[in-house]
Amino acid sequence: MNQKHNVTVPGLGITFSTGSIAALANGAVNVCVGETNVLVTACVAQTMRPGQDFFPLTVDYRDKYHAAGRFPGGYFKREGRPSEKEILTSRLCDRPCRPLFPEGFLNEVQIIGQLMSADQLNDSDIPMVNGASAALAISDIPWNGPIGAIRVAQIDGQFVANPTIEQMYSSTLDLIYVGNEKDMLMIEGSADQITEERFVEALAFGHQAIQPIIAAIKELVTLAGKPKATFALVGATPAARAIIERVVPDTRLAEAIFGKEKAARGAAVKVLKDEAKAALTAELGADKFTDIDLNVVFEDLQYKAYRKTILERGVRADGRDAKSIRPLQAQVGVLPRVHGSAMFQRGDTQNIAITTLGPTKEAQDMDGLTGGATSKSFILHYNFPPFSVGETGRTTGPGRREIGHGALAERSLVPVLPPEDVFPYSIRVVSEIMASNGSTSMASVCGGCLALMDAGVPIIAPVAGISCGLMTENGPDGSIVKWTTITDILGEEDHFGDMDFKLAGTTKGITGFQLDLKIHGLPFEIAKTAIFQARDARVEILKVMLGSLPAPRADLSKFAPRIQTIQIDPEKIGLLIGPGGKTIRRITETTGAQIDIAEDDSGKVFVYSNNADAMNRAIAEIDGLCGGGSGPGGGGGAPIEMGKLYNGRVTGIKDFGCFVECTPGKEGLCHISELADFRVRRTEDVVKMGDMIWVKCIGIDERSGKVRLSRKAAMKDMEGQKQSGEPAPTEAPAQS
Repeated sequence: MNQKHNVTVPGLGITFSTGSIAALANGAVNVCVGETNVLVTACVAQTMRPGQDFFPLTVDYRDKYHAAGRFPGGYFKREGRPSEKEILTSRLCDRPCRPLFPEGFLNEVQIIGQLMSADQLNDSDIPMVNGASAALAISDIPWNGPIGAIRVAQIDGQFVANPTIEQMYSSTLDLIYVGNEKDMLMIEGSADQITEERFVEALAFGHQAIQPIIAAIKELVTLAGKPKATFALVGATPAARAIIERVVPDTRLAEAIFGKEKAARGAAVKVLKDEAKAALTAELGADKFTDIDLNVVFEDLQYKAYRKTILERGVRADGRDAKSIRPLQAQVGVLPRVHGSAMFQRGDTQNIAITTLGPTKEAQDMDGLTGGATSKSFILHYNFPPFSVGETGRTTGPGRREIGHGALAERSLVPVLPPEDVFPYSIRVVSEIMASNGSTSMASVCGGCLALMDAGVPIIAPVAGISCGLMTENGPDGSIVKWTTITDILGEEDHFGDMDFKLAGTTKGITGFQLDLKIHGLPFEIAKTAIFQARDARVEILKVMLGSLPAPRADLSKFAPRIQTIQIDPEKIGLLIGPGGKTIRRITETTGAQIDIAEDDSGKVFVYSNNADAMNRAIAEIDGLCGGGSGPGGGGGAPIEMGKLYNGRVTGIKDFGCFVECTPGKEGLCHISELADFRVRRTEDVVKMGDMIWVKCIGIDERSGKVRLSRKAAMKDMEGQKQSGEPAPTEAPAQS
């Protein structure tokens, strides 16, 4: 039997366990917070694929429905493709773990997290990151950990570590902080316009909060850790490196990449790469080197070239200094029939954002197993087609990157959206990336904000976003001895640089943030510099944005649905809905308006339509149905009386006849034999759905209350009245 080891983090209610489950994995750890339990395993491939020149790290987190005592939805009753929550949790874990693997280590590593138990109080994302850290730390996989992760909330002005899901509803900050003993490694989250000064305090609080977690993981390593294995590291051969560096000296590479547009830089580097390959073939022979030699050395050369002039002279590849933003453009109303649209461009990076407004029932249902919101009425989707980088590729569904970028832009805009009781719409923003050369997610924030304003959404304040990068120089001991933070990074500066720190917000404060590193930690001094540098850039971008549209439009687009809110007696909600939703569905279908009922049982009803007549008809029907009476299912139209004539609407067509609503909410059956004074073969030969017809009540079942109607009897009575000179019946029609 394997020995089980447990370590508890004091004060945070986190327990790490190993030794009893998944013993064949390189590392396996159970993380418990309350009764939420996540199992995380780490495995490594012993061999590499031939010609492999990248590090294949795979992180997969999956919810299991049994964890919450539920069956999966759908026909197959089995967990299917990963949800957005699962993908975002996987990315959350991947980003801080990836830079800590040794350079040149390219054996495939797979980290799998499974939700084993969910208490609906504690989220599973933080346990997943801490579990991955612990599993890698105790395994024999080479990794420069451990790290710790914590969620930080701000409730009533006080920071709270490891809050419950319920506590997060009262928080003005959702900060996920990941770091090691010395520095931060990754942050992600959103805030309600938190000031930069307070944000730095939150980071310091998070850093202190993770120290007991790191100490606990180290204790677990002492109890159950395996000796680290030795793997062959991939790199260029000395002979190949010497030839390439001779053929492509610093001056030639600098000439290729500096002062040119993106496409020209890529073409110039390719020419040098082809020249170097020809030299390798001529001097070594085609069988004495591989593409790995070429790719590794060129990565190193460009890595050094992009940062050399920045660190020495403060000049970047496109000629800017460290703090300059590329040329900005902003335009609204770029598409004619959508509800709101905008184009935002920053240098080569360009996006078009489109806003669509809809009824509250269009909100997206959330199927999370660990608790939290069950739906969201604001959605931002991000699309990144291959042409945006001048390439060909498959156009399939969104990948993890698209989902992650969309989520970042979405949470950056949520804090400035109006409350639903002020603006009761579901809102969808789609960011279509037209061209990409650095930080398209922040362009999506800027374009998305303008599209919301163009649609007439009364946002609290405009939001802009920018990314800050970092170039560093290390001393002999690996510590940072020289550094420069750079604003508005290019794609190459992201790839060859050390940091991508995305910050979005208003002039008042920060609303969204995400930090990714390629180094082993970010000192607080550098992080603080980047935060305030991003604020200055954000203010500059907002000036350009507001130059295209100073404030949200006062009126919605003529193509957007209008809304009118009416108040009914809460006890008549059931009457409006009708059996199985029949009544509200019938009003929607016959008027063309959409109707939503507030979920708080307040009796508020929202009527949506871009057609005034349709809205008025729907409101009249609701008013007629719910204007009087009391009690569940009661009120509305008067009961149908025996022998009376009614001008009613056909609400259902059956083979045996049709159903007719005689008074609001009250209907009966007109059998096919009662439709006419001749034999009727098909109900549709006489009446159609929605027709207004005269019927007579010819019977009411005392036990069931079912009403029998006759069009034939009504026509006979009306003809008799006409011949006798009596006035025509004046019974009010069922609908206005």
